[in-house]
Amino acid sequence: MGAFANTAAIPARWRLAISDRTLFGATIFLSSFLLFQVQPILAKQILPWFGGSAAVWTTGLLFFQVVLFLGYGYAHLLGRLTPERQRLVHGCLLVVSLAWLPVTPSASWKPVGDEDLPRILGLLATTVGLPYFVLSATTPLLQLWLTQRRNALPWRFYAVSNVASLVALLAYPLVIEPLMPTRLQALGWPALYAGFLALCGLVIGRGASITPVTVQTTVHPPVADRLRGLVLSALPCLLSLSVTNHLCQNVAAIPFLWVLPLAMYLLSLIVCFEGGGWYSRRIFLPYTPSRWVGPPGGCSINRLPQC
Repeated sequence: MGAFANTAAIPARWRLAISDRTLFGATIFLSSFLLFQVQPILAKQILPWFGGSAAVWTTGLLFFQVVLFLGYGYAHLLGRLTPERQRLVHGCLLVVSLAWLPVTPSASWKPVGDEDLPRILGLLATTVGLPYFVLSATTPLLQLWLTQRRNALPWRFYAVSNVASLVALLAYPLVIEPLMPTRLQALGWPALYAGFLALCGLVIGRGASITPVTVQTTVHPPVADRLRGLVLSALPCLLSLSVTNHLCQNVAAIPFLWVLPLAMYLLSLIVCFEGGGWYSRRIFLPYTPSRWVGPPGGCSINRLPQC
């Protein structure tokens, strides 16, 4: 009884904030889980069609990285609209994405010649293109909406997002692939995606009943620092693609070797955005090649803001 009494005594605005964190966090977690779970599921289905070559894995990774980038750009551009229009546009996009379900590749995309690269890209676009795009935009877009509601800095949700992605990647080779047939994997993902859409509906509905707060403006960094940050962000993506291509060509084209570089990449993001002191620039900076990016005679990364 005492616990319930204490809960009842919490001010309404605090209860709302706690509920916001739970709903937004669950939506972000599920979206990121689905985002990285569909990659090995689809790759495993189409791998026999294209001869099991390493090009299947690297082309698939290229597609998913590009769509992820486009999803982030969409969330950025959508933030320029009013909150009401943001919810309207994104809600319509969520509904349209249902047309892509279930995410089962059509046999019409099987190769008929040596045009593997365009066929793989077209297959992925028509099979999971819009759902993956919507999932990619979820984390930055929901952080924007939470900021509009509470005028807070919800960067820690990036850690939640990357934890979910890491769980999805490691669960596939260790649990899902050995225990679930491919057909069941293809049916289970759309079911979880429907749950994700339901959570998004709750988020959009809740936002419609709340008056947005005034978001504090910040000083934008100089263009040179933005470009430097862009280059530094591209380095781990390039390294991940290179290592994946090397492993698939010289070891074997299997899901475990494909997800391993991505898992290391996600772990680094978790350490950075967790916010509990795991990341220390004094410890990590001397051992990263990114310190070499910048003008001679100085470590340009030192001028970037702390995570």
